[in-house]
Amino acid sequence: MKVMEIDEFMARCEAKGIERDVSLFMLQHEDVDVGDYVVVHVGYAIQKVTPAEARTAWEIYDDMLAKEEAEHDMRTQQSQANA
Repeated sequence: MKVMEIDEFMARCEAKGIERDVSLFMLQHEDVDVGDYVVVHVGYAIQKVTPAEARTAWEIYDDMLAKEEAEHDMRTQQSQANA
């Protein structure tokens, strides 16, 4: 997620149009600035990443979702054909 605002150990982050309040507590020994990218898990930023790493992670995630959706569609079609 991209850091949009920082207020002490809390940040407002955004990814794909979704905004979340994220704790920076686990990264308190790293410099995190507005515009940086972080990996978020259960509301905590757990790792700072480069923009390229963030982009690659989203591409992989989007690919996984597309494959899952295609498999779901195929199972639905098979189920309907067998009914």
